[in-house]
Amino acid sequence: MADKVIISCAITGSIHTPTMSPYLPLTPDQIATQAIEAAEAGAAVLHLHARNPADGFPSPDPQVFLQFLPRIKAATNAVVNITTGGSPQMTVEERMRAALHVKPEMASLNMGTMNFALHRALKRFKDWKYEWEQPYLERSEGGIFPNTFVDIKRMLKDLGEGCGTRFEFECYDLGHLYNLAYLLEEGLVKPPLYVQSIFGILGGMGVDPENVMFMRNTADRLLGRENYRWSVLGAGRHQMALSTMGAILGGNVRVGLEDSVYLGKGQLAKNSAEQVRRIRGILEALSLEIATPDEVREMLQLKGVDKVAF
Repeated sequence: MADKVIISCAITGSIHTPTMSPYLPLTPDQIATQAIEAAEAGAAVLHLHARNPADGFPSPDPQVFLQFLPRIKAATNAVVNITTGGSPQMTVEERMRAALHVKPEMASLNMGTMNFALHRALKRFKDWKYEWEQPYLERSEGGIFPNTFVDIKRMLKDLGEGCGTRFEFECYDLGHLYNLAYLLEEGLVKPPLYVQSIFGILGGMGVDPENVMFMRNTADRLLGRENYRWSVLGAGRHQMALSTMGAILGGNVRVGLEDSVYLGKGQLAKNSAEQVRRIRGILEALSLEIATPDEVREMLQLKGVDKVAF
């Protein structure tokens, strides 16, 4: 089981806007449907954000989450992983609201403050479906995504200790691994850690293969390979290539429309399940086995689906 690959699927996120793809799930029904399809395709972990059903704007409202979480729980055995990243333009309090309310088995936790710039997408589109999209992308050029040590420690205490939730530690840059190593040294986090290395977001680590190797080697040195499980997320067109590289290096993978709206060059993915099936086919062609949700629970020492609040 130690060698099995965990497939995580991020269903909608807050990076892509409705104009970028007609297949991006916006309503609770669309999010639930795509999450269930992704689980059926082989995703053991479902990473979930919410959106305003009226216009697709990223939403921190727990009541919106509760319109799709029970349906996903009833239809799948997948591990539910709730965002605490929300949107870089939300406050930390807003970003925590849903996870604190529903007490999931897993939640994302960003490992450092950074520029999180989405404005390059403005060059690709002229006619926007909703009024909020263009200014939302424009604001990202001048904003920061705050994840201070005070913020991180608060989430570890309130959500980790308080709710029994374990974390997907999102590392967008090399310094984020050092931040995580500090938390491990202080005893504020405990193995097994689930480390998500993210490549391709402007403001974070670039997509060069050398960076993937360096992040893996640095994590081994700082954290000890026996203390963590590693996963790779490649943004945009780099999704499949970097995921494959990560798996070859002994890691796990994350795909989904949050991270890329494409299945291949110039081909929009019609749902996240298409991306799950694509990466699963690649992994199986490499003779790698896919972890089930219950195997993930054992690997990551999760509290179990019976202890969530939805």
